[in-house]
Amino acid sequence: MAIKESAASAVNAAPRQLDAIIIGAGFSGLYQLHKLRDDLGLNAVVLEKADGIGGTWYWNRYPGARCDSESYYYCYSFNKEIEQEWSWSERYPEHPEIRKYLNFVADKLDLKRDIRLNTEVSSAVFDDTANIWTVRTKSGETFSAPFLITAVGCLSTANVPEMKGLETFEGQWYHTGLWPQDGVNFAGKRVGQIGTGSTGIQAAPVIAEQARHLTVFQRTANYSIPARNGPVTAEDVRHTRENYDEIWRLARAGTNGHPFTISTQSALSVSEAERQGIYEKAWERGGLRFRASFSDVLQNADANLTASDFLRSKIKEVVKDPAIAEMLTPYDHGFATKRPPIDSGYFETFNRDNVLLVDIKAEPIVEITPRGIRTTKQQYELDIIVFATGFDALTGPLVNLNISGSDGARLKDEWSAGPRTYLGLQSPKFPNLFTITGPGSPSVLCNMPIAIEQHVDWITECIRAMRANGHMRIEADADSTEKWVAHVNEAADATLLPMASSSWYLGANVPGKPRVFMPYAGGFARYTAICDDVAQSGYRGFALS
Repeated sequence: MAIKESAASAVNAAPRQLDAIIIGAGFSGLYQLHKLRDDLGLNAVVLEKADGIGGTWYWNRYPGARCDSESYYYCYSFNKEIEQEWSWSERYPEHPEIRKYLNFVADKLDLKRDIRLNTEVSSAVFDDTANIWTVRTKSGETFSAPFLITAVGCLSTANVPEMKGLETFEGQWYHTGLWPQDGVNFAGKRVGQIGTGSTGIQAAPVIAEQARHLTVFQRTANYSIPARNGPVTAEDVRHTRENYDEIWRLARAGTNGHPFTISTQSALSVSEAERQGIYEKAWERGGLRFRASFSDVLQNADANLTASDFLRSKIKEVVKDPAIAEMLTPYDHGFATKRPPIDSGYFETFNRDNVLLVDIKAEPIVEITPRGIRTTKQQYELDIIVFATGFDALTGPLVNLNISGSDGARLKDEWSAGPRTYLGLQSPKFPNLFTITGPGSPSVLCNMPIAIEQHVDWITECIRAMRANGHMRIEADADSTEKWVAHVNEAADATLLPMASSSWYLGANVPGKPRVFMPYAGGFARYTAICDDVAQSGYRGFALS
């Protein structure tokens, strides 16, 4: 079992001296611990605020929570033995199975002995003279190490909106990213769900099946592709195991870390009949491969319109009430310019007698009352409110760690106008601090496990090279950082992604957050090549000493 922090820990004890401190015990933290401890022989520890491992999947236990990459590649690729032993049960596994998988990996690699659970970080401070990071926990313990690696995930800071009257609500309310471990009983309850992003799209069908009544409060209508989820067959398992190397070669060579290729033909280069046939086939297969139907869906507005119109027509086919179908049809952004959800019966949910859709652009929410939600038009009586309002993505989990770097520079202040990173790996004024899948890297535009592995491998080799060459300190150069930020913007502007003004890729779901496109849209393979070149050139763009 992982070590659990005792409340009786000596608050005033000297810091525990380590070679590396890792914050977070999800996909990132587990692999980083394995690489530093077992490959480099470092004395490393993982600090995790939860009482179990799993990271994002520890907290996201809401109804219908599943990954949106297929299970045969939503996993680690670094250990063939693990892959040969583990079998997924579904094409898109639910959260309990993902946690089970991560525990299987942790046990297989004997990682838990170096994971401190129930250990929430309250601050991290860098000592310029000693080149040491000191991390303090909320219980008062301290840990010190030359290297600090944040493995806190991109989607781990729940965005609970400030709503007038919430404290007066007499029922229960929950955020999907902070779901109770023992679940929520919706039987006989009137439920209000606020939010229709990828989380809300997963949750609504399950809640509707269980609740007496569900009212969905929608700000922005969304596209969604059917997941076509189902069991993994013995033949599927055999195929994956036999083609292990080729699957991961394809994933690493791709734009988004998925082991399938994007079509090389333009959506505008074929006849309408042929185009509709291709889209129809992709719709029937389901999942994220729909985006790969044509080469220019995210580069050309006219090409994107063909995909958007196809999906709009599908909403109108599925939803029986034309007025509801129209409310559910997105017009303010093109397909996949925001995160493209996949679903299991989302649009069909609005054909149920116990489901009501409320457009909060047409009738904004005024306040939460003791008995429910009041809009500008009426009062909705509720027993439970579910906030499917997403996360303070990419930057929130890092800023909330209260990190202070060289000369007391605070990450919160340095990023006040938006994140400034070099390769998404480091920021100036924060030596020896590495961020796994940080802003400025492909991160959320990718299949996350493979993006994580690429970052962890790069960080590990960087630390190996530093130790071999007698370097004690590495810091991103300010000029290289500004050039990288400019390149991240250029890569985004070469696509249609920045056009979705309400996207959390831009931080638009968090009031007051700077509107900056945060992930790297230049493609996973291209990004990996850039990182490899930087390393092979002696870590160009970093100051080593």
